[in-house]
Amino acid sequence: MATTEDSVTGDPMIGFHFSLEVSGKVNGYFTEVSGIGSETELIEHKIVSKTGEPLIRKVPGRLKWGDITLKRGITGSMDAYEWRKLVEQGSVDKARSNGSIIMYDQKFQPIAQWDFVDAWPSKISGPSLASDSNAVGIEEMTIVHEGIKRIK
Repeated sequence: MATTEDSVTGDPMIGFHFSLEVSGKVNGYFTEVSGIGSETELIEHKIVSKTGEPLIRKVPGRLKWGDITLKRGITGSMDAYEWRKLVEQGSVDKARSNGSIIMYDQKFQPIAQWDFVDAWPSKISGPSLASDSNAVGIEEMTIVHEGIKRIK
């Protein structure tokens, strides 16, 4: 998809809201998302040149996908906990779902989207509670998956 903006002339996208949509499992808005990406493992192949000089050739290994971590203020919604419950009960196959993370601008227009496949929640944690605090309780969820790609 061609665009007239580039990293020099175009303004960077400012993420104002993030939503998570997981096929029939979780829908909601989050204040923080991290871990979107991939990495290729590095293999160091030790070889000897024709002149007898020891060399190390770096070659690509396995592709790894980052774990996605999402944070939000705790709400009355139990959808994330119900999704995690499937894994806790040993039903990872039922829990595996495709989904999307959508980034919105300040006008609530979608400006970027990442789609992931065969995801399931590997961790969920509730807020740290203190009776003398005015802080919003934050819940955190970690999602593992089999692949992610940016489509917008």
